[in-house]
Amino acid sequence: MILAGDIGGTKTYLGRFIVENGKPVLAASKCVRTLDYAGLEPMVADFLGREDRVEVAVFGIPGPVVDDRVDVTNVPWSLDAKQLARTLNIPSVHLINDLVATGYGTQTLTGSDLFTLNAGEPLDNQTQALIAAGTGLGECVIHPGGARRSVMPCEAGHAAFAPHDSLQAELLQFLMRRSRYVCVERVLSGPGLVSIYEFLRDTGRAAENGEIAEAMQVDDPAAVIASAAESGTDELCCRAMEVFITAYGSECGNLAVRTMALGGIFIGGGIAPKIVNLLATGSFIQAFTEKERMEDMLRKIPVRVILDDRTGLMGAALFGMQTCTTDRA
Repeated sequence: MILAGDIGGTKTYLGRFIVENGKPVLAASKCVRTLDYAGLEPMVADFLGREDRVEVAVFGIPGPVVDDRVDVTNVPWSLDAKQLARTLNIPSVHLINDLVATGYGTQTLTGSDLFTLNAGEPLDNQTQALIAAGTGLGECVIHPGGARRSVMPCEAGHAAFAPHDSLQAELLQFLMRRSRYVCVERVLSGPGLVSIYEFLRDTGRAAENGEIAEAMQVDDPAAVIASAAESGTDELCCRAMEVFITAYGSECGNLAVRTMALGGIFIGGGIAPKIVNLLATGSFIQAFTEKERMEDMLRKIPVRVILDDRTGLMGAALFGMQTCTTDRA
């Protein structure tokens, strides 16, 4: 039995898997609010109950994993794989970056799990890349290798934000008055969308709707902005989403040229599936391809949104299955 987990800043997926015909098959799963638990141990114990046949556990964790230890980004947890193995009484526990887990999970996706923004001209056995905005921003590189692809973690979400146009240059100056260092995640995330909204409001580019402001005090403000932008009912929200989408497309293009991701770009995270119709209007791909001499190459790169929010969970299980296979070899 394989225990897999995809730990997010907002919610966490846990699953028990069995291996059938060389593939991990989901036997039971649960989605919980991450911060409803004081740590990963009580969350897992609550999920497993009396289940004691787990051979290997793999958890996708937001943050840099070094020597099987990680201070979780956007969650006040510090995790150690060896300590978790002892506490949970599981022989083998592995911690991997959450985007790495999703990167492995892309191997399990089918056509219905993806929404195509740019069909491109896909090339077999070429590097792919993944970008995912949600509570934070993550990126990773997926190296070719058939059924045994490898995924390289990185913390590119914490690299410096690069404006795509003059408006985004003003946004950068606005954010620098709040923080000495402005990383990409400060713009491309749920909180980043709120910051863009506040920038446009405070610089007088659009008036704030009182009902929207009240709703943002009660509900998740980024979700309120996204919903109003989707329905086209509020100018400020629509303009904030337009800036967000352009910045997202530009960073996606940055990732593509940095990694030569000729096999395609996957867009994961919690935000993209909710605004997929807005992403498909054209400004995302326009910003993606606007890299001067690289434009022709970028137009040939497939860009697809991941619609299955359990891709990270499936990837953690696949990593666990491959780990078991390697250990037995």
